[in-house]
Amino acid sequence: MKVLIIGAARSGTQAAYLLASHHHAVTITDMKQIDAKHELEEAGVQVLDHGHPEFLKMENWDLIVKNPGIPYHAPFVQYFVEKKARIVNEIEVASWFTDQFTYGAVTGTNGKTTTTTLLGELLKRKRPNARTAGNIGVPLSEIVREQGDQKTDVALEVAAFQLVAMEKFHPAVSVCMNLTPDHLDYFGSLDAYYDAKMLVWKNQTGDDWFLVNLDDPEIVKRCAELPCRRVTFSLDQPADVCVKQDQVWLFGQPLFALSDLHLPGRHNLQNAMVAAAMAVKLGVDADQIREGIRAFKGVEHRIEFVAEIRGARYYNDSKGTNVDATTVALKAFEKPVILLAGGYDKKTGFDGLKPVLNRVATMIVYGETRDQLKALRPDAIVVETLSEAVEQAYQLAKDGDIVLLSPVCASWDQFTDYEQRGRQFKEQVLALARQAGE
Repeated sequence: MKVLIIGAARSGTQAAYLLASHHHAVTITDMKQIDAKHELEEAGVQVLDHGHPEFLKMENWDLIVKNPGIPYHAPFVQYFVEKKARIVNEIEVASWFTDQFTYGAVTGTNGKTTTTTLLGELLKRKRPNARTAGNIGVPLSEIVREQGDQKTDVALEVAAFQLVAMEKFHPAVSVCMNLTPDHLDYFGSLDAYYDAKMLVWKNQTGDDWFLVNLDDPEIVKRCAELPCRRVTFSLDQPADVCVKQDQVWLFGQPLFALSDLHLPGRHNLQNAMVAAAMAVKLGVDADQIREGIRAFKGVEHRIEFVAEIRGARYYNDSKGTNVDATTVALKAFEKPVILLAGGYDKKTGFDGLKPVLNRVATMIVYGETRDQLKALRPDAIVVETLSEAVEQAYQLAKDGDIVLLSPVCASWDQFTDYEQRGRQFKEQVLALARQAGE
C-alpha cells in the first residue's frame, strides 16, 4: 500500500515503523520538526516536516493514517475528506498486523485512564506479558512491533477522536464509562461526540461484552440494540455488576470487597467494578482480581496525593479537564477545598460547576478561562499562571486544608498536555515542601 501518515507524534511515528517493516510505501508529514527523522528515513519512510507540501494532495494514496488530535476540519485533512479518501488511525492500523491480541477497550468522557490502567494490572495477574496501550500514552503499533507474534491481552484506552476512524477493530469486551459534555471544539455538537463514543461496540459480535452504565441515561438510550452481549453495571440499582453487602458482585457472585479498594471516591469504585468485570471476561479469576485491586495505588494526575505541607494536603487532578471530572474530584473530599482551576477554553461552559461550588472554600483561577470561572465565583482570586496559583494557595493553606488542582479545562493555553501541567504542579509543591522542611 501507498500510505500517508499525517502527524508525527509518538503514535504516527510507531505506525510508520510498523507499516514500513511490512514493506508498505510510507510517507509521514508534520507541521513541526520530526525529531525521529533520521531513524524513520533509515527504516525506509519518506519524511516531510515543517509543513504539508501541496504535492501530497496530488498523490494517489491507498490509505491515510491521521493523528487523532488533528481535527477533520483542518485544511490539509479536509482536502482528503472531501476526496473521500480512506482515513483511519494508528490503533486501527496496528490491529491489522496481529491476530494474537485480545482487547479490552475503554472509552467515556471520564474514568478511562484509571479503568484502563487497573484493567491492565489485573490482566498481568493472569498473563505477565499483558499490556496497556492506546490513548493512555503507549501506541498499539509499538506493542505489535514488540510482541505481535505472541498471544496476549491488551487493555486499551480509546478516545472519541480515535473511534471515528476505526474500520475493523474488534474488542472482546468494551465499555463507555459515562457521557458528559466535552470536546465540542472538535466534534461541533454534543450528539456527534456522544455517538462517536458509541462506536466502540460497532464491530463486536455474539459472545463479546459491552458494559452498559445504567446510571447514565445518555448511554442507556444509545444501547437499546447491541450486536453483542449487554452486561449492565450500576452503583445504585440492580445490575449484572453491582454493589451489595459491602461487596461488588458480577452475575450473582462476589468479585471483591469494598475494603479491598484503597482509592477515594465513588467514581473510583465504579472504575474498579468495571475493570474487574472486564478482567473476568478476559479470563482473570476472582483471587487474581482481589489481589490486583488491593495492590492498585491509582493513576498519576487523577486525584493524586502529592505532599503535606504545614498540615495542608495537596492533590494533583490535572486530568480534571471538564466540569464532570472536577465535580467528581470535589465530591471525593469530605470538606471544602482550595481549588485551583483554569486553562484552555473548550467551549463547553462551566455552569455545571454551580451545584458543587459549596465544596470549594477558596477558588483560585488562572489561564485563558480565568474570567469565565470568576464569573461563577465572584470572590475567586485571579492570577495569570498556574505557578502563581500554587503560590497563592500555599500562602492561604492552613492545617487540615485540602489544596486541589482540578482545572476544569484543557491545558493547551500554557502547557503541551495535562501531564506536563500536572508535573509542574507536583514539582512546585514538592519544592515548597522542602522549603518548609517537610
